Amino acid sequence: MEDWTSNPMNAVTVVLALLVIILFIWIAIVGGRLKKLRKQYTAVMGNTGLTNMEDVIVELKEGLAEQKQANQQLKEQLAVVQTSLPNQKGKVGVIRYNAFSEQGSDLSFSIAIVNEEKDGAVFTGIHSRDNTYVYAKPIEKGESAYPLTPEERKAILEAK
Repeated sequence: MEDWTSNPMNAVTVVLALLVIILFIWIAIVGGRLKKLRKQYTAVMGNTGLTNMEDVIVELKEGLAEQKQANQQLKEQLAVVQTSLPNQKGKVGVIRYNAFSEQGSDLSFSIAIVNEEKDGAVFTGIHSRDNTYVYAKPIEKGESAYPLTPEERKAILEAK
């Protein structure tokens, strides 16, 4: 039996066979890495309908610019609301009382509608047997140019 090292053709064949085996192993490893890379690429691209990474980046950049613009508009609107909110007459105080102790129940009332600075108005309804009389007084800083009744002052304090 002849040794494979004695014949140069046998040695070349063995070396080529080993080289082919090594190349197959290398191709399998590279194929696995390529499959993993393709999965990652598909995950990044998602359902964009685009196949070019540059198009995806441009689309994301445009979307980001739109979001920044919308965010800026919302900040401006919020600033307007924050500056106008303290001036809104949204604080309400209601006091019911019996204006005439000899009659019925608490059918008279005072309603104060003011803002943070206690600017607004107070409305008073005096109920008698035959009628109800309603009065309105402007309020600035919790006071009025017209005399305020104790019930009106209490309604203004309750409106805080």
